[in-house]
Parts: sequence; C-alpha cells; structure tokens
Amino acid sequence: MNRLQKLQLPAPITRFAPTPSGFLHIGNVYSFLITWLLARKNNGQILLRIDDLDQERVRPEYVENIFRTLEWLGLDWDLGPFSVEQFEKEYSQLRRMEVYEAALQKLEEAGAVFGCDCSRKLVKKLIEEHNYEGICQHKDLDLHAHDISWRLKTDGMTEVKMKLYKTGLSVEALPYSQSHFVVRRRDGIPAYHMASVVDDVHFGVNTIVRGEDLFESSVAQLYLAEKLGLSAFSQAEFFHHPLILDRGVKLSKSQRSSAVLDEFSQDKPRLLRKLGGWLALPPEACGSLEEMLSHFSFERVERTISN
Repeated sequence: MNRLQKLQLPAPITRFAPTPSGFLHIGNVYSFLITWLLARKNNGQILLRIDDLDQERVRPEYVENIFRTLEWLGLDWDLGPFSVEQFEKEYSQLRRMEVYEAALQKLEEAGAVFGCDCSRKLVKKLIEEHNYEGICQHKDLDLHAHDISWRLKTDGMTEVKMKLYKTGLSVEALPYSQSHFVVRRRDGIPAYHMASVVDDVHFGVNTIVRGEDLFESSVAQLYLAEKLGLSAFSQAEFFHHPLILDRGVKLSKSQRSSAVLDEFSQDKPRLLRKLGGWLALPPEACGSLEEMLSHFSFERVERTISN
C-alpha cells in the first residue's frame, strides 16, 4: 500500500456469500456478523448469495444449514432467496450461466485468456518457486478443447486501485500468487474469481466484507474487473477482517471445523459472548444482536485488527 486518499461512501449493499460445501462454522458466522453490523449501522442492504457452482461439493443439507444457521442467529437479509426452494429455482449460480459465459466470451474476444493443460499441482509448485510465467501461453491450445482451463494473461502485472472501507484508496500490485489465474475450469465451469465478480456486479454489491486471507483474491478480482470493463466492481469498498484461528490454523469447512449449530445450539448466549469479545465489545453489549448493534463501531473493529 503506497498512498491513501479519503473517500465519500455510499449506503452499503453488501452480501453473505457462503459456499454449501460444509456446515457453517464460527468463522463464517463471525464474518457474517461483521457484514450485518456494518450494513445495519449504515442503513444498508444485505444480499444472500450462495455460491454453488462447484456442484461436486454441494450437498442439500449444507444449503439447508445456511438458512437454518442464519435464522437461528437472527442475522436477517434483504435480497436474494429466503428458502431452499426459492434458492434452487431462482438464485442458484446455475441460473446465471449465460451471464458468466458472456463475460468469458468478452475475455476470449479480447485475447485476454489462454488455454492451459497444466495440472493444478504443477502450477502451484511453480508459483511457490516464483517460477511461473504461464508456460501454456505460447502453446496456442484450443480454448474449447476437452480438459482445457482458461487462464487470464497477467504479464506485466499492473497496479489496481482498491477502495478500503472508510479508510481510503490503496494502490496494490497483483500478487505473484495470482499470476495467470484461472477464470474457466477444465470442466467448463466459471472459476471462483469470475463468478464472484460477475455476481457482485449483477446484484449491485458495493461493499465487500471478507477475511484477511482473501486480500490477494480481492486484488485479483479487481484486476479481472478492469479486463472486463466492470467499473462498478472497481468502485466497491473492501473490508478484510481478521480471522478466527484454532490453535493457529484458520477455520475451514475442508478441515471439518465444528458446525455452529452443533456446538452452540443449546447455548446461544455463549456464542454471542465469544463473537462480541472478538469484536472488542463490552460484555454488557453481547446479550443480543440488537445490543451489539447499538454498541458497534467500525473503529472497534479497526482496533481489533491492530491488536
């Protein structure tokens, strides 16, 4: 980060964006709570956007758990589906494939992507060695051939501007870890970066709350938005919050972190006290979401980050 400039912020339109690849854990809830508090404190709106493109990992019980957990907590939202049935019929990402395909076609027509047949393991190894230069870029592989992924050309990685929520404008270089990142998977499904950017623009999201582990992803998505000419995404504010760690390791569904409803269903006050403590709220402000909201300030979250 090399220069900052104060910004005038619009009313936030933000989102909960869970992936139904496991049951929601306390790290997910922590992120959703910050999102909810920021939106409600500033008369904003919240979209529920369930990211279900990776159908191999999606399970009906995981989708149902999203609604059950949010409703049990009392974290309400304004836009998107309000039931499993409505989600499947109207809001599944599978219903927006044409929108993603149009964005991918735009990149193809601009010559901004190349076909790749490298394994994910090989590319990861080369990136870790700081030795990945897009080795398939000059193979001229057919983009529409079987088992070919699409990678975005990131040669001469330029800087992107990121608006930090209530802080200022930051200038960031695309991280090496995001060199020539995938925008279309081998199976033809839009990759996470592509779907996330297109969805946020599609639904008018202008405030994005994420864990600090996704900071590099945010930079990559801003880079992609520039390639797609999606200026609305470039104008979004970003807030990257600290992570909840378990013995030094971040919580994740892939690590089978405990489901919130399994661990706290009989003791919701204990969960609220934990969450409030992480947000640096006084104990007397952790009895309910309404009390948290009345005591919450962005400055408290900033202090939590700096501690």
